[in-house]
Amino acid sequence: MCRLDNKVSIVTGSTRGIGKDISLEIARRGAKVVISGRDLARAEEVKGEIENKGGKAIVIPADVSKSEEAQNLINKTLEIWDQIDILVNNAGITKDNLIMRMPETDWDEVINVNLKGTFNCIKSVTRQMMKQRSGRIINITSVVGLMGNPGQSNYAASKAGIVGLTKSIARELSSRNITCNAIAPGYIETEMTKKLDQKIKEALKERIPLGRLGQGKDVAKLAAFLASEDASYITGQVFNVDGGMLIA
Repeated sequence: MCRLDNKVSIVTGSTRGIGKDISLEIARRGAKVVISGRDLARAEEVKGEIENKGGKAIVIPADVSKSEEAQNLINKTLEIWDQIDILVNNAGITKDNLIMRMPETDWDEVINVNLKGTFNCIKSVTRQMMKQRSGRIINITSVVGLMGNPGQSNYAASKAGIVGLTKSIARELSSRNITCNAIAPGYIETEMTKKLDQKIKEALKERIPLGRLGQGKDVAKLAAFLASEDASYITGQVFNVDGGMLIA
């Protein structure tokens, strides 16, 4: 198992779902974790879960779509732990609709949280990682950003943008020993998918060669690997965690 002892990590959107699973996994491997999101109560629950298992975590709420809050997230982390080794940009929302019915506000909000939020956090952490001459940036995109999806033009555009951002940042920061990679999950079991009708779930499984929905831990374990020294020669890559859906 790749260890992350003495590493300081920030995981945005870590109050539930994939972000929570990533936080728990990297804490299990020894990293200190900053839990960040807009739901303070849920953030405290994740913090408590990490601490109950012997890990270290703090909560710093942030709306990453706002540059000043993203910068505050970085500044407060440095005040407490004096370093930032891992940044996982997971915060994201959906506001699905067909393009002809999509309000401009829904387009803007999804782009602002998913894509601009990722940009804000990377920009805010870059100076510290360059000073350290080391860092791991992991962006959570989606297979939807690679293949498109009806009714999700805003979400797909935001996630496709993260792919381009990932590759550009990898090129910009590689000389300072900072890697930047992306993970593109497919359909993962979350609170959202649990609410889906069983017939819809079965239809989704038929599109996936492995015949099942993924688990948050499938994404979390890859994120932990990319955050580790074992992945020091990997940058600018997009890893699909989709049960083979994209190749089907």
